[in-house]
Amino acid sequence: MSSNMASQEGSTTSTPIETHSSVEPVTNNDQSENNTECYPPNDLLSDSKSYYNNAKNYWSNVSPTVDGMLGGFGSISFIDIRGSEQFLKHLYKQKPAPGRSRALDCGAGIGRISKNLLLPLFDHVDLVEQDEHFCQTARTDLADYGTKLGTVFNEGLQDFIPEQGRYDIIWAQWVLGHLTDEDTIQFFHRCTNALARGGMMVIKENFTTSNVVDVDRTDSSVTRPLLQMKQLLKQANMRVVKEQRQTSFPKELYPVYMLALRPTIKK
Repeated sequence: MSSNMASQEGSTTSTPIETHSSVEPVTNNDQSENNTECYPPNDLLSDSKSYYNNAKNYWSNVSPTVDGMLGGFGSISFIDIRGSEQFLKHLYKQKPAPGRSRALDCGAGIGRISKNLLLPLFDHVDLVEQDEHFCQTARTDLADYGTKLGTVFNEGLQDFIPEQGRYDIIWAQWVLGHLTDEDTIQFFHRCTNALARGGMMVIKENFTTSNVVDVDRTDSSVTRPLLQMKQLLKQANMRVVKEQRQTSFPKELYPVYMLALRPTIKK
């Protein structure tokens, strides 16, 4: 999905770019403060079925374009991709470095990140996206890549089980805010199993500047503090091997960080 802050594209992402103020953070889709709340989202997440259905309904009405994926902030796409490219270059200086055979684009939407970042770098790229309309758009727009384009899975990340040992890089951007904490942990566990030897997972997300979770009831998503995300990673036995903040985004947006992850127990 697309999601919270220049989210990635599709329906399983958090929703486009969120803005914030120094007083009361505003979340996804650059909504007004009246539409955004800042408190523990226990009531929102108490019914996970409704939580996921609401997000699915929201994204089903979003235009399958880059601007739609990024909540009207399509202009930041180039800066976003350049920052991700630089981050990946640093990861390939790690030892052991990941391979370049196969990548997975999570919450892929219409394939913005696959097209501009992953497909030029990897032999094969699979996509997973909850919204069927976005999946069809991605299949059409990426058809010129031929066999480099792998499977486009039409499934939500809360249910998706990637093949064991398949991926050198698993990329999840602006999508984890659509998962409950428990489903986020379980998703990390499944991604750990799906990494090839030497592989890494990269998450790129909006984070709050406080220790409070911001809730967006319009697209049914949350924006977490960075500390909370690291706590979820610890519970999933994942460790951060590199962390970097995306630069050059508009100041009114949430801070965006890229985290490169590997299993705590080496494979």
